[in-house]
Amino acid sequence: MHYSHTVQQALGFLLGLTDEDTVVRIRERIALPAPEPDGPEAVQRRLNRVWSWRNVPSSVVLWILEQDDPELNAVVWRHLATDAGLRRAIARGIPFGPDRTQPVRVHRVPGEEPEVPGSYVRHGLVGALREAGTMAAARSAASMVLSRDDWRTVTEADAERPLPGFTRWALSVRPDCPPALRAQFGSHAKFTHRVRTAGVLDGPAGYATEHGPAVGVLEILAMGHLMFPARIGAAEDALRPLVRDHLGDREEAWAVLAQLAGTFHGTVPELVATAGAIA
Repeated sequence: MHYSHTVQQALGFLLGLTDEDTVVRIRERIALPAPEPDGPEAVQRRLNRVWSWRNVPSSVVLWILEQDDPELNAVVWRHLATDAGLRRAIARGIPFGPDRTQPVRVHRVPGEEPEVPGSYVRHGLVGALREAGTMAAARSAASMVLSRDDWRTVTEADAERPLPGFTRWALSVRPDCPPALRAQFGSHAKFTHRVRTAGVLDGPAGYATEHGPAVGVLEILAMGHLMFPARIGAAEDALRPLVRDHLGDREEAWAVLAQLAGTFHGTVPELVATAGAIA
C-alpha cells in the first residue's frame, strides 16, 4: 500500500506511543516504510511540506522558538512573513525560553527585521499602542512588544487604563502574549473564538486531542522531538492511553487506521477510536 508522506508521519508518531516489538510487527503488517533519518535537512523538508498546504498554528511556532536554538529560529524565519513581532524578535535575538536571558544570535536570517513604526519613534511603546486607531496601526505598534519587560509594561499600562480595542486584539493573538494579560483583555466567547482562530492554543495536550483533521495534527506532532522537545511530552501523554485502549498491538486495528488516516476529518481521539471500533 502506498502512503503519502503525511500519513507516514502520522502513523509513525502513533506507533511511537507503543512498545518496540509492536512497532516492528505493525510496520511490517501494514507495509509502512522506515522513518527518514533526523537531521537539519530532514527538518527543513518536513517544515516545507507542512507549511506548503496549510498554516501551522502560531502557538506551534512559539513552541519551536522556546528552544532558543539559532538553527531552528533560522528555519522558521521564512515562514513568519505575516508576523512582524516574531520576526523582529528573532532578528534581535530575543529569547523565548522561560529560563533564558542571553540573546539568541541567528546568523543565517535572510533579511532584515521589519521597519520600526513611526508611531513608536514618536510616542514610545505605550504611546504607540494607545494611539492605534486601526487594526493595521495596532498590529504595527504591537510588533514592538518583544521582551518580557515589554509585556510587563503593557500589562501595567492596560491595568492602569485599558488599551484600545484594536490594540488589545493585536496583542492577544500574538502567541507569546502572557496568558494572564490575555485574560485581562477579556474572556467572552467572541474574543476566545478569535484567539483560537488565530492559532493560539491552550497547549500540546489540547492540540493533540481537540484539533483536526487528525492527520495534519499528527504530522506536526511527529516533528515534536526535533522542533519542540520540551512540549511534545504533554501531547504524547494525552494520546498514549487512547492508543493503548483502542489500538494496542492489534494488527487489524492498525490496518484500519492506516486506511482511514488520510481522509479522516475528525480529531485524533476520534480517528483512533473509530479505527478500533471498526476492527
